[in-house]
Amino acid sequence: MIISIFDLFKIGVGPSSSHTVGPMIAAKRFTEHLQQHHLLTKTHRVTTQLHGSLAHTGKGHATSSAILMGLQGETPSEINAPQIPEMVKSIIRSKHIHLLNSQTIHFIRKRDVIFDLGPPLPQHPNGLTFTAFDQDGIVIKQRQYFSIGGGFVLSEDEILEASRLPPNQSPSSRSIQTDAIDFESCEELLDHCEKRKWFIADLVLHNETTLRTESDIRAGILTLWQVMEDCIKTGCKTQGTLPGGLHVERRAHKLYRQLRGDHEVDNQPLSISEDLQVMDWVNLFALAVNEQNAAGGRVVTAPTNGAAGVIPAVLAYYVSFVNPKQALSKHQGIITFLLTASAIGSLFKKNASISAAEVGCQGEVGVACSMAAAGLTAVLGGTNKQIENAAEIGMEHNLGLTCDPIKGLVQIPCIERNTMGAIQAINAARLALLGDGIHKVSLDQVIATMRQTGKDMQEKYKETSKGGLAVNFIEC
Repeated sequence: MIISIFDLFKIGVGPSSSHTVGPMIAAKRFTEHLQQHHLLTKTHRVTTQLHGSLAHTGKGHATSSAILMGLQGETPSEINAPQIPEMVKSIIRSKHIHLLNSQTIHFIRKRDVIFDLGPPLPQHPNGLTFTAFDQDGIVIKQRQYFSIGGGFVLSEDEILEASRLPPNQSPSSRSIQTDAIDFESCEELLDHCEKRKWFIADLVLHNETTLRTESDIRAGILTLWQVMEDCIKTGCKTQGTLPGGLHVERRAHKLYRQLRGDHEVDNQPLSISEDLQVMDWVNLFALAVNEQNAAGGRVVTAPTNGAAGVIPAVLAYYVSFVNPKQALSKHQGIITFLLTASAIGSLFKKNASISAAEVGCQGEVGVACSMAAAGLTAVLGGTNKQIENAAEIGMEHNLGLTCDPIKGLVQIPCIERNTMGAIQAINAARLALLGDGIHKVSLDQVIATMRQTGKDMQEKYKETSKGGLAVNFIEC
């Protein structure tokens, strides 16, 4: 089974891929299901029950707003993010919603979006139950969906099918095309590449060409980078306080002005050693993206929204500061970086998880760090073994990373954690490039360890806001 680069990297909206993007997709799928079964015009009420992590942190992740948008037929990749708050207010004021923008029903958000704080559904921590009623209040359809991380959504049928498949296969993977080269472990990936004298990016590009043309692939990847770059630029220009009640001030704008030379910002000059200023820029790139994400802006899941700043920050570092010694154009470097990163991300998706509700933040920032380290190593001329080594280093030192967002908001510690992940990724790449690719612990072993660590981790540290910083933070 192959996972496309465009499955791992999706254009969406903040603040969460599992708690915002996924629920929007699930809600749209439910209304489409009603339409396909000729039940939409018979529907007079729809309720959504959130289970597990979605219930505990959904308010901070704008889950209910995402559900309203999905019921109306909006998609994360196409919705105008700045208009979401006003559209939500309109639904609340009018007490009506337009299912798929056609069937108008009475809707009261506090009544019809239910946060079930009881036990999660057994299939997955991120469960949603949608129920449609006719005009007499009789249930005409009920379906469950599961937001499994990174914007991937499975229906109750699909997750049942997934439970019968080997651990490294799922319905979210694409069936192997005739000419595609399957790999279920990094060892297999490296073997395939060695036999064909390919780099990892070459194999991923080959597999993508079984799904779409090479020109479409390249254009699509550059579009992903354009959205990432736009997100950085917007984050650097935007001032104010992030929504949600923590009153977190945006920092990217001020840091951007300081790094550009405006040392009189608030009369606080930038007193940092010049030889470390590139690190400051990397921090800025990650801050800018994740502040945009926290504000519900347009971002790329990379591979999740909570970790959306790591890969753009490292890629922006490469584009802005690295003078590549190999003959790679700027565009080719971006394409090689993201193709390589997607191969590593697919291994985590197949063999462990990219859902913080399943395995903690090691599945989000940890995976993004590993992916970014691999991508950077590739564009800096690393061998496949060095790329694997960089990816292994990136995750090995994120093992056990918890997800304990304060007030369920993707702000503290999430925003700064992306800066740490980006810096770690660059260091992992540099360490790998200083070696010959030979090392003791393989990436496959680290992925297996990460999966087991996630299973052993207490639920309160897996995106429930019931442990860690979330309960030890006292707001003055």
